[in-house]
Amino acid sequence: MLLIGKTRAFLDMIRFEHTVFALPFAYLGMVLAAGGWPGWPTFLWITVAMAAARTAGMSLNRLIDRHIDAQNPRTANRPLQAGRLSVTTTVVGAGLALVILAVAAWQLNPMALVLFPGALFFLVVYPYTKRFTWLSHFWLGFTDGLAPAGAWVAVTGTFWLARDIPAWLLLGALTLWIGGFDLLYACQDAEFDRRAGLHSIPARFGVPAALRLARLCHLGTLLLLAAVGAWFHLGWLYWLGLAAISGLFVWEHSLVKPHDLSKIDLAFFNINGYISLTIFLATVLAVWLR
Repeated sequence: MLLIGKTRAFLDMIRFEHTVFALPFAYLGMVLAAGGWPGWPTFLWITVAMAAARTAGMSLNRLIDRHIDAQNPRTANRPLQAGRLSVTTTVVGAGLALVILAVAAWQLNPMALVLFPGALFFLVVYPYTKRFTWLSHFWLGFTDGLAPAGAWVAVTGTFWLARDIPAWLLLGALTLWIGGFDLLYACQDAEFDRRAGLHSIPARFGVPAALRLARLCHLGTLLLLAAVGAWFHLGWLYWLGLAAISGLFVWEHSLVKPHDLSKIDLAFFNINGYISLTIFLATVLAVWLR
């Protein structure tokens, strides 16, 4: 029972269910790189790599920020801060996740393994960025943006040829998408960040400016995804999906206002999950019917 309780607390800490944000984008990169289904081994190892990367990233984030989070009323009741999970358990969980990520990269192809230290660098450094730069939102976006790029490498074994341009487009799209909705989420902590001496765009430039920048980021996401569709000559289903996520972005931003952040969880968790699944399904159907 103790093990079950620790496991439940660990999964609660890393919000494992929110893997849905980046995992469909990884599959999107996989499907586009393969021109369809890449085979079960590739699919399974990409899935393992993504789950391990997110587990490691969230564990390290919670661990490195544990003292800061304990002072923030919004985060003070998280498992690590509330004593439901120990530092040792968190370290062990992060370490195991990194080992699994390395094994998955090794199983995929040599280039994926060569790039593993780079992914590790971004995972480890992100929690520290808010201590010295308000560009931390985009460091997070780039780190998550490695998901479709990594899946592309897992299929093709390359990342620098002309044929790999779509991987960079997907990396840019996800960087702006994640960075944009992290801007929305960070608005809740603008006052706390100022008091704690932490760096964020809402704390530095104000909530209204952060919301405007988030809208520009998501417009950039749409433009980059449109470039992906044009590159692969994807059909009307892809463009229908892109129109649908445009509407979801409009809905998301309509919920968050400078003086009313009460619906931030709906905008952050629910709608972003819909966006991720919508573009993935639209892409798969477009490739399948092409």
